[in-house]
Amino acid sequence: MNVMLTLPFAAVLMSFAVLPGLAPRFWHRRMVTLSVFWVGLGLVLNALGGGLAGAVAAVWQVSIAEFVPFMVLLLALYALGGGILITGGPWGRPSGNLWLLVIGTALAAVMGTIGAALLLIHPLLAANGHRFEKRHLVLAFIILVGNAGGALSPLGDPPLLVGFLRGVPFFWPLLHLWAPLLVLAVPVLVLCYGVDTYLAKREAQPQRQKLRVRGGLNIGLLLVLMLAIPLEGVWHPGTVDLLSAQMPAEHLAVTVLAIGCIAISEIFTPKSIRAHNRFAWTAMREIGVLFFAIFATIGPVFVLLQQADLDVDHPLLWFWASGVASAVLDAAPTYLIFFQAAGGNAVQLSTDPSHLLTALAAGSVFFGPVTYLGNAPNLMIREIAARRAVKMPGFFAYAGVMILVLTPIYILMSWLFF
Repeated sequence: MNVMLTLPFAAVLMSFAVLPGLAPRFWHRRMVTLSVFWVGLGLVLNALGGGLAGAVAAVWQVSIAEFVPFMVLLLALYALGGGILITGGPWGRPSGNLWLLVIGTALAAVMGTIGAALLLIHPLLAANGHRFEKRHLVLAFIILVGNAGGALSPLGDPPLLVGFLRGVPFFWPLLHLWAPLLVLAVPVLVLCYGVDTYLAKREAQPQRQKLRVRGGLNIGLLLVLMLAIPLEGVWHPGTVDLLSAQMPAEHLAVTVLAIGCIAISEIFTPKSIRAHNRFAWTAMREIGVLFFAIFATIGPVFVLLQQADLDVDHPLLWFWASGVASAVLDAAPTYLIFFQAAGGNAVQLSTDPSHLLTALAAGSVFFGPVTYLGNAPNLMIREIAARRAVKMPGFFAYAGVMILVLTPIYILMSWLFF
């Protein structure tokens, strides 16, 4: 296997990791063009080794069979989350903020980290608008709602959705990651509550407002998706030929259902709810381009890993390796790479005691908040907070704070589980 074939994948990750910070104007204008260039380069390199027709067919197959179901489901969770509006409630006081973080952590597992973050970041910031210092709330929100809370189901976080689409049972994350989640969530909640209580003593107390929830239609659609997606793990009617590519019929059915949910949500959700949530489809543009480029260029990486002789007997090493990679690359491609490196056999990896899959899943999910690049919601939350005049730390300052707070927790996880 020629290592040169993996360069387009590396270039995609480096582009998304470096250019938004170094050249933001160039990046936002040329992101699609540059991503298409790297995908095209991958096609050329693969065509030189196996023919153009085969290279194009491989990209087309992965686009239809893997990228489309994955991205449509993310878009559905994003649309439904943006169609639910929460106003009022006890938020704005330390105890209320604590409850909001707990609720958000739980919701992230059922409606995705993107959907839960979009749903709750606005109520959190609005309720604390009178506060001079609220960055600690946003940082805790990124850790818990934008990342860790998604550990309990494939609906929660993109890497676990990737694993589910590759055969990992739907309830496997709930059974194997609940304990590591508690080890991370409890110290973060305690620390945030302590800091919030100390800072709130110097602030005026907000007036209590009645809690109201709007968007019942989107809540119902979300429940429909939650009931339908687990069926993909047990219902296998065969494959369907779709535009010269093959897709498992269960993936096609859920994809069509998700598209239907998006359409119904867009048509019938009151515009006032979308406006209050500052909902915009453009927020998903970069995520969609990133994942398409990843799916289109990651194939040679899988082949290289299959040929490599990797030691799979040390889950602790896999936990830290997948975690560090997730922090600097992105959680979903990290999970894909390490899943394939571990053999790519979902049945074998998910069979108890499944220490290896637990290690790489925990590393991919729980290290996501270490940098703004670690998971898709991180940058989204940062931008929303910045638009509401929260002075968020820069890339390196943010990473420094997260490393300081989370490293002791990762060490404790290592001792307890790996």
